[in-house]
Amino acid sequence: MGNTGTDTDVVIAGAGPTGLMLACELRLSGVDVVVVERLPERTGESRAGGMHSRTLEVLDQRGILDRFLAAGELQPVGHFSGLYLEFDPAESRHAYPLMILQSEIERLLEERAAELGVRVRRSAEVSGVRQDEDGVTVELRTPDAASAPVRARYLVGCDGGRSTVRKLAGIDFPGTEPTMTALIGDVELPDLTEDYIWVRRCAGGDYSAIAFEPGWYRVITSEYDHVADRDEPVTFEQLRESLVRLAGTDFGMHSPRWVSRFNDAARQAAQYRKGRVLLAGDAAHIHFPAGGQGLNMGVQDAVNLGWKLASVVRGQAPEALLDSYHDERHPVAERVLLNTRAQSALARPGPQTDALREVFGSLLVFDDVNRKLCGMLTALDIRYPADGDHELTGRRVPDADLKTPDGATRVHALLHTARPVLLDLGGGAEAAALARAWADRVDLVEARSVDDHWVVPAVGEIPAPAALLVRPDGHVAWAADDGVPGTFALRTALTTWFGGPTDATSRLPH
Repeated sequence: MGNTGTDTDVVIAGAGPTGLMLACELRLSGVDVVVVERLPERTGESRAGGMHSRTLEVLDQRGILDRFLAAGELQPVGHFSGLYLEFDPAESRHAYPLMILQSEIERLLEERAAELGVRVRRSAEVSGVRQDEDGVTVELRTPDAASAPVRARYLVGCDGGRSTVRKLAGIDFPGTEPTMTALIGDVELPDLTEDYIWVRRCAGGDYSAIAFEPGWYRVITSEYDHVADRDEPVTFEQLRESLVRLAGTDFGMHSPRWVSRFNDAARQAAQYRKGRVLLAGDAAHIHFPAGGQGLNMGVQDAVNLGWKLASVVRGQAPEALLDSYHDERHPVAERVLLNTRAQSALARPGPQTDALREVFGSLLVFDDVNRKLCGMLTALDIRYPADGDHELTGRRVPDADLKTPDGATRVHALLHTARPVLLDLGGGAEAAALARAWADRVDLVEARSVDDHWVVPAVGEIPAPAALLVRPDGHVAWAADDGVPGTFALRTALTTWFGGPTDATSRLPH
């Protein structure tokens, strides 16, 4: 462990996709982590229904994508408030969304966490948080009333939209109130004569019925200008009555597996870090689940935070590095809240909205409009603030094909161990020499790009760079073209993201 006097390096509250992904990221970097979860076991509830391109790339970067692809089904199109979008396969190897239920995602991530040695404590709910200069004490409510608090260097709240960790840390959660109520359930519909119903609009709202398994349908009803009490129990009868109001029939609905409720409230934590407490996933942001962005954003939060927190725990980077987590991820969620509010507005019933949808839909035939909206949903176009004017700096690195002395590979395959990579593509000899000062933290890879040009979402084709520094989360910290001096900028990037050079090589020329 990174500090004596602690039970573990990091406590993660919540064993959903965000918490489990973060636990895996920390363990890959050798950090001791304990996940505490209030529920006694996984619920098996389907909940979220898919993964977008950037999340698929993240799983590919860690070498575990195949197990998710085997459990889901790729879909060639996406949507913005029910209006179809077309994804460009040139922008990613994984351009199409994967339809996979959250229950399967959690199962696969928990299996991966177990492989890496993550400890998961179930029936353990956070009930108190006390910070000091050296760590955080996490009090737990468990079936055993004598359960001792857990002492850790850091606590990360991944415990959902009603996050106990966020409340105990005193972090504000400003946003907008709900304007509608949606019900969702997995049921049988024996009288449904269609293969599926996709966002059928009607006077009071809209409804959908989509089969994820033979015989079972996910039914969603959305009714506007009525907001249910969030603490009111959700029943199968409420879902049935809502479907009858909207569709005029319940299609013989029976045998519910799971029923829940959501709305279009949109809120975001004012700060993602307060001392030794951090937030990720729904604990940091909630929104209308239009376009299926919530789970994806949480997994990407985890991958952004994981390597930074690990570097700080291991003493390889200053604690200030953790501030970049808020600086990079808060604007991403802000944009998602913006586009989901827009999608909620586009979904409202009425002739004015119908006209707006018709006009908006007519614009989607233009490639630039389609590409802009796809970039929002897939997160492929995200560019974090970064020093340097190269087009790649701050963006996610394209998964280009490479030739190395050991054979063919891909850029994303170089990130399986969650270590940063300095990639010398033929013009980075000085950069490679400088990188020796960070050899304990950064992998140097010499290769050649198979293609002369790379496709960068929101940019287009650019010449393949001569050298680039790729962070463990797959974003580019520094890049240079052939013949462009950049060792000073590289030294700055290495120091900023991965701490100072080792003593033995700290006197290398600037």
